[in-house]
Amino acid sequence: MNIEVTPLPGIGVRKEFRLSNGRRRIGVIDHKDGAIDLIVSKPGSPDASEQIPLSAQEAAVLANLLGAPQLVAQLQEEHRELEGLTTRQMTIRSRSPYDGRPLGDTQMRSRTTASIVAVMRAGHAVASPGPDFVFTAGDVLVVVGTAEGLAAAARILTDG
Repeated sequence: MNIEVTPLPGIGVRKEFRLSNGRRRIGVIDHKDGAIDLIVSKPGSPDASEQIPLSAQEAAVLANLLGAPQLVAQLQEEHRELEGLTTRQMTIRSRSPYDGRPLGDTQMRSRTTASIVAVMRAGHAVASPGPDFVFTAGDVLVVVGTAEGLAAAARILTDG
């Protein structure tokens, strides 16, 4: 898939690609001031597009929504031959007792036998976060374990 990068003098950079049906384009405009616009072309008219301004938080949430499921699907495919092992994504909510606290405080592995193998934050995957990694509300965790371990992990992240 080709990503077209177009400098926009005085504004920033437009990055977009054509969807597989060929009739639409989707992308972003990265403004020099840090603002981000989502751009989606109109059906059947790839040169005419709608610009949707996103706050930094909205852009991060969208990136997590797009990135985490792909990472989970990849891990599930890689672990499909390992009976009893499951991969699941879990979100650190603003009311979680671990919002603003390090992963090590959860004692996740010793309490559940489940492992946090990655964290999606602002569209970037942090692989194998260490015990000093501090969670932030909105982080999407990729957790691997048994069904029982994953259920226990979800309770820990919600209730402590």
